[in-house]
Amino acid sequence: MKYLEAMQKRLSCEEARRLQAVYAPQVVGVPPSNAWMDMCAMPDGEIRHYGHRDGKRVYISSRDGGFTWKEYGVDDLHAMCSGLQSPYTGRWILSYSVEGEGGFQGAEMPVPPENARGWQAVLSDEGPGGTARWVQITDLAVHCPRYPLALRARKRILIAAQLHEQPARPIVARTDDEGETWQVSCLEGVPMHEPAWPHEGARWQNGSCEPTIVERADGSLLMLTRTSLDFHYQYESFDGGETWTSPRPSGFHGTLTMPTLLRMHTGEMALFWCNTQPLPELDKRKIWPPMSEGEISGLGGEDVFTNRDANHAALSLDDGKTWRGFREVLLNPIRNDSDFRTSGGKGEALDKSVHQFQALEMPYGKILLSCGQHKYARRLILLDPKWLLETSREEDFAYGLENVSTQVYLKSVSGNRRVRAGHCAWNRTHGAVLMPDPDGNYEEALYICANADPRLFSPMQGACWNFPAAHCGKVEILLQIVEEGVTATLTDRWFNPCDAFAGQLSPISCALSGENCAPGKWQRVTLQWDAQGCQVFVEQRLVQTVAAKYPFPNGLCYLLLQSAPQANGAQGTFVKCLRMTGED
Repeated sequence: MKYLEAMQKRLSCEEARRLQAVYAPQVVGVPPSNAWMDMCAMPDGEIRHYGHRDGKRVYISSRDGGFTWKEYGVDDLHAMCSGLQSPYTGRWILSYSVEGEGGFQGAEMPVPPENARGWQAVLSDEGPGGTARWVQITDLAVHCPRYPLALRARKRILIAAQLHEQPARPIVARTDDEGETWQVSCLEGVPMHEPAWPHEGARWQNGSCEPTIVERADGSLLMLTRTSLDFHYQYESFDGGETWTSPRPSGFHGTLTMPTLLRMHTGEMALFWCNTQPLPELDKRKIWPPMSEGEISGLGGEDVFTNRDANHAALSLDDGKTWRGFREVLLNPIRNDSDFRTSGGKGEALDKSVHQFQALEMPYGKILLSCGQHKYARRLILLDPKWLLETSREEDFAYGLENVSTQVYLKSVSGNRRVRAGHCAWNRTHGAVLMPDPDGNYEEALYICANADPRLFSPMQGACWNFPAAHCGKVEILLQIVEEGVTATLTDRWFNPCDAFAGQLSPISCALSGENCAPGKWQRVTLQWDAQGCQVFVEQRLVQTVAAKYPFPNGLCYLLLQSAPQANGAQGTFVKCLRMTGED
């Protein structure tokens, strides 16, 4: 990766020290477009991210390792935008679905020739800003192509996309001559979502789409895809992408969100995705205002996205055999907004989420991540993947609720955009909030209590807190029960704080109430788990043993504290501090 050397050389001593000091995720900017494939590294070490501002094409540029950005207009709309520079010859390559989502979600697209149809590769020997030459990959109907991947084991470039079918399935294009000619392989699909407990309706039926590919050390390939199911699905290839195995569930939770794999030049693999579980599907024929037949069936859209407010990263040090971290990189900064559905108007992206990713390796082993949709939610983030190897975390709410999810949903319009802006989105508000410590010491504590407000989708309130994944470990909770206790759930993915089924769908869940915690005083509760289950201690006294309901092959990485499902007039529970320690 020659750009890494060039980037490192152009950094001043102060800039180099600043980049070397990056550890935990650090927001460094707002990209001018949804994350997908608009970001690229120039041969001289400049980083560009293309997009649009006020209806005009622009790109932002960083020359100091991603910390500061300057915006430039793009006058020549026929010129090459973002792309991959081939490590073999230096030629630049990107692809677009001319009749699909190329200019909206995929990337800023140069003006195509009048006769261009289907899936097209754009080639340029000059690179971004230079002359673009168009070559048809296939006349098959294709949507949502991903960023190209140059293989190490052979001189070949791959591009993955999805066939425009219902439901979708992956297609992989390959070129051995720098984009002059292409061959494609069409892969098998995955099962459709079938309504079963706890669902009362079907999810949006996406099939297997938005595929991401990484090359292993032995030259084999791993692909992950977005699905409508509870997991990303995986495929493998052992011949450079010509043939692929049948799909099977991966070990990564994820529903209707994009996964993105990155291999560092030193061999580590990083995965960026939304390790999240949406609320169970409702009976869409009972939703008001009424939904379309396509939204009801799942073949023509979704009612609401409820799992796109947290994104995550994991790291593999053994070529993808095992993964560590499963840590939140970004929580949606507008996740509690009461005007979530329509804020920002209809001139921007439809969705306001932190899903969708593009990752770029940086000097000193760092990663620059572009993630999210809509200017209110998307971000550019620098991080050190070694942060994913931590084994402990603590939260005392000294910085408010920035590190926990507490949002609840207001009764809202469902479905795709209609009269105004708003796309598969419900308005929200704060659920659990910080309140004065009941001891009157001018401190604050998180207060969790069911709320009977009729404007809410559900009375249940809660808090969802992430920590580094561990197969064995303990979580300590400093809490004070006033009247109504909480349910404590240890799980391997993010749940909505108001999800009444979270405890039943998770490996470990137990009640913390007046029966095992004396009301009216601060007590330290310890949840100590291993593969078999969890022991619950109150002030070092064992009060309960809970067997694990499900295996957790990647470890546990979330604590979910929830109120009773219905409000009964009782006061709730205060939480002062959370502390997790892994013991793997």
